[in-house]
Amino acid sequence: MTIGCPECGALDDVPPLAAHALARCRICHYPLERRSGRSVNAALACTTATFVLLLPANLAPLMTVHMLGAQRSSLLSSGIVDMWRGGWLILALLLGAFGIVLPLLRFGGLALVLGAVRSGRHFRGIGTLFRWTIWLDIWAMPDVYLVGCFVGYARVTQNLTGTIGPGGYCFIAAALMSMLTRAALDRRTVWRAIAPEHAPPADEPALSCTVCDRVEPASHEGQPCSRCGLTLRVRKPDAVVRATALSLAALVLTVPANFYPMTLSMQLGRDVPHRIVDGVYQLFHAGLWPLGILIICTSIVIPVGKLAGMAWFVASVMRRSRKHLRAKAHLYRWIDELGRWSNVDVFTIAAFVPLIHFDGLASARPAPGATAFALVVFLTMLASRAFDPRMMWDARERRRS
Repeated sequence: MTIGCPECGALDDVPPLAAHALARCRICHYPLERRSGRSVNAALACTTATFVLLLPANLAPLMTVHMLGAQRSSLLSSGIVDMWRGGWLILALLLGAFGIVLPLLRFGGLALVLGAVRSGRHFRGIGTLFRWTIWLDIWAMPDVYLVGCFVGYARVTQNLTGTIGPGGYCFIAAALMSMLTRAALDRRTVWRAIAPEHAPPADEPALSCTVCDRVEPASHEGQPCSRCGLTLRVRKPDAVVRATALSLAALVLTVPANFYPMTLSMQLGRDVPHRIVDGVYQLFHAGLWPLGILIICTSIVIPVGKLAGMAWFVASVMRRSRKHLRAKAHLYRWIDELGRWSNVDVFTIAAFVPLIHFDGLASARPAPGATAFALVVFLTMLASRAFDPRMMWDARERRRS
């Protein structure tokens, strides 16, 4: 069974694997197939459980806090709705999509695909639907939202009494099940059930789909993949230009994201601004240093590391560098995967802002730094997806030729 590596473009013959085996690309060591802990049945069970749990998680009370006999309860969407009403439209749209809409779409669609594969009843467009659920994997963030809610709950309960509601427990379970779904999903088995791989043509060049890794004749460039429907390209068009433009836009926004306040808290009739570093200091001061370290990593280290890494990749392609290709491939994989976790800080705002609404006593609302930071995360994620890592390996092929 011949498949194409999505990171270096090499064609690899992958034999049927044993239950706990792992197949890596012979060139870049990308994990092409992993059987350990993966099963269509397990993924279907986890996916269905996640989708079902997300419904009460969105409809039942998430958290409740008490202050001087008054109490405030919130839903999963309360902070996002407050942002929308307060005029923070971009912030509300991004968090609403990542935390509520896209998780429902991803796990609903994935349950449909896995159910069809499990029963053997395929439907038209199943490959396209599975491709979209894979694309939504990094954009659907119930697990990131859960960590944000945990940090927000810890911040609120420093001075107030708080309880977790039924929706909160359902959301905790849904987020954990979503992580189990990612761990249990055997993409290669699902793709083979949709349409098996075939041998590349022996008498003409070949190219591979970057989503399902199916090998097609090079003459099919510009046509949809016969398995997943993605438009086939030898390389992504304008990958370096788009990745550079998105990275530069994110770099510009890092200044207001780090120096402007993320939230404004009203205390005793006056507004108190809170930047990222202020939130970290408060967590350390309250003895919550593990959470402080988490915010430093997700809000400072990862965004800066992503921008530095993208600059390295772009420079490597432009200089046609053949050095450290495997290191770059591993770093690209980490950047593409970890970038979503930078949203912890903005999800924290969505979690605790609706709980701090006690008229005349205390309140909290987003500030310009929150929108700038959310856009930094969004743009860096788009940049890594716009870039084509196979272009770094083209220098290796040029050397051989």
